Amino acid sequence: MLTLLIASLSIICLNFIPRWNWISLFYSFSMITFLSINLLNNQTQTWNNVSINLGSDNLSTPLIVLSCWLAPLCFMSNNIIKNENQNAQNTFLFLISFITTFLILTFSSLNVLSFFICFEATLIPTLILITRLGANVERLQAGLYFLFYTLFGSLPLLVSLLIINNNHLNLNFSLNPPINEQIPLNIINIWWIITIIAFLVKMPIYGFHLWLPKAHVEAPIAGSMILAAILLKLGGYGLIRLNLFFLNTNNINSILIIFCCWGTLITSIICIRQTDLKALIAYSSVGHMSLTASGIFLFSNWSVSGALMLMIAHGLVSSALFALANILYERTHTRNISITRGFKTITVLLPIWWIIACVANLGLPPLPNLIGEIIIISGLLGWNLWLIPILGLATVFGAIYSLSIFQNTNTQKNLNLSNKYQTINPREHLLIILHFAPLIFIILNPSPCFI
Repeated sequence: MLTLLIASLSIICLNFIPRWNWISLFYSFSMITFLSINLLNNQTQTWNNVSINLGSDNLSTPLIVLSCWLAPLCFMSNNIIKNENQNAQNTFLFLISFITTFLILTFSSLNVLSFFICFEATLIPTLILITRLGANVERLQAGLYFLFYTLFGSLPLLVSLLIINNNHLNLNFSLNPPINEQIPLNIINIWWIITIIAFLVKMPIYGFHLWLPKAHVEAPIAGSMILAAILLKLGGYGLIRLNLFFLNTNNINSILIIFCCWGTLITSIICIRQTDLKALIAYSSVGHMSLTASGIFLFSNWSVSGALMLMIAHGLVSSALFALANILYERTHTRNISITRGFKTITVLLPIWWIIACVANLGLPPLPNLIGEIIIISGLLGWNLWLIPILGLATVFGAIYSLSIFQNTNTQKNLNLSNKYQTINPREHLLIILHFAPLIFIILNPSPCFI
């Protein structure tokens, strides 16, 4: 763990080599990715690779590997920024390196306060990535939405952590100190709600999600990939971790489960009427994260394992969808689905990548998205059978909007056949293949993604 962290910190220094910074950063993060995969070989039922303040377990290890895997892919996807001035390139490379380093720190922190500091440290570089390197004028509004929604839950979380530390004099995840059971149940429920607001915004679940579509639409492709693949998973990770400090929250969790299931259905319906391709993919992320949150709030080993599986699979698939949407945007210069269509008649391999990404997003066997969704849904139906119509309709609408993405972008007649589109280059094919390759290994051996 310390080797991984030291290597990621030293990589930031490579930003100051102006000629070789892209190549050196890409290969350095690729090396860190292979180092992080070694963590999967050391998994036990308890904490491992432990130092004084850092460690990993079955929950944090897959998320650390996912963070390291996506970093070099961000460099590959945002290749168009090489046409900008050197200052913009250095800013982009530094922000991606900084975010990745603090993501590794967040997922490996043993202390809750250091987890909170690293959790919040990703806010500023992500904000700069949206507002400085975004494409449109509305990026400033998107940055404000992102900033104030995130800060809205941060102060209550900090106050809650300080109160926990004052009562127990301990904030270590590995010791799992529960809150005193003599505290009245209503106080514990209110305390739990105050604590998790920051994580509900970060995921985000339906109702706390208004910042996400704006941020995705205005952010550069690397920002969208990091937001969808990793930063949204910080919320789920925090929910699972901090539940260890709270007992007897079943009543409030029941309400949250129902609210999240409704959010999954409503978001699926919203996706059908979207005309912006990136906004559609962003809303689908809200639906998947709402389902993930409902599995986490059930807090059984079965449902939490399904939530982790869905977080990993969604991180790879949603990032691939944003990368594919960017490939179309670079050629058509629009995100409107009614215009970016008919690419089946222009390219051969691109529709294949689209159909794989879309069927993975809707959850067809044997892809890991299906494994995670089935585990969560079976746990929820075991909890209450009245959720059958809600989850059933959400699944149907999810299939509708996922297949509509493929149909609208590939199978219809292209409106601008007179335009000469650039061919898809090998870098873009490799980018999509590297998104799908981990899914194959998860299908063959899903056990590292189970708690």
